[in-house]
This record gives sequence, C-alpha cells and structure tokens, in this order.
Amino acid sequence: MLDFEFAILDFITTLHTGLGDTILAAITTFGNGGIGWIILTAILLCLPKYRKAGIVMALALIFCLLIGNVTLKPLVARMRPYSYFPDMTLLIPPEKDFSFPSGHTYASFSAATALWLCHRRAGTAALILAVSIAFSRLYFYMHFPSDVLAGCILGIASGWTAYKIVMHHYEKQAS
Repeated sequence: MLDFEFAILDFITTLHTGLGDTILAAITTFGNGGIGWIILTAILLCLPKYRKAGIVMALALIFCLLIGNVTLKPLVARMRPYSYFPDMTLLIPPEKDFSFPSGHTYASFSAATALWLCHRRAGTAALILAVSIAFSRLYFYMHFPSDVLAGCILGIASGWTAYKIVMHHYEKQAS
C-alpha cells in the first residue's frame, strides 16, 4: 500500500510549477491550524443571516479537533511521507505532528460541509477551497493519499453530524 501511495505522490510532484507552488502554498496556508476556517466561522457567527451556519461550522471544527488532532493523530502516529526521505527539499515548512488523518483536509471538509448544508452557494465555494487544500497537502508531500481521503471522509461526517445536531436543537426549540 505504501508503494502505491508514494507512486501517487511522486506523480503529483511532476506537476510542480513555480506558479503552482506559489498558489498552492497560499491555499495550504489558509488551512494551517484551521485558522482560515476558524476566522470564517467567527465572521459568520457575527452575521445574523449566517449565524446558524457559523454554529454548525464551530461544532464541526470542534469535532475535528477532538477526533482528529486529540485522538487519531497520536493513536495512529503515522510518519509523514517526507520523513522517509531525510534529504528531501520541502517547499513549505515541515509539520510537527503526525500525518493521519490530514488535519488541513479534515478541518476544511468539516467546515465546508457544514456551510454547504446551511447555504449551498457559499458552501460550494468552500468545498472548492477544501478540495484545493486537500490537493495541496499531497502536492507538498505533507500527507499520504489515505491521510487526505480519511480527512475528507471524517470532515464530511463531522460537518453532517454537526448540522444534524444543531438543526435538531433548533427544531426542538421551535416546537
């Protein structure tokens, strides 16, 4: 399995260009620590029209933190792909935590799914950004494809679960 994942990563490295490096570095930075998604969530919480979406996104990101960073990363303790090649030159700074699941991807899909379930148009733009962030993690050799896939699946599940919990709460209050 590892050979197959390295083959995918090695293929993606053939796609590198100066412009691609610059654009994808900016995109991946948006996902650092989930800060871009946290800021967007905070903004939405301040806007009455989008407050419910902000609440759903906040809950989804809390799930991401607890399930991904606090539980799975230390439990699985998977080395990052670049760790197998100590002489590899990285185009972005190396990460200090473990690889599985991809936190950038998990946070991105959690927040984007939550937003999409509340507001389709804004959520579609967020999902496009989430896919771009997920790809950037492969592009920069930060994660294995299975790390990114797990982040996508967990993120979608967290966003959907947060949406269901919040909507249930609002429905219960309305009745």
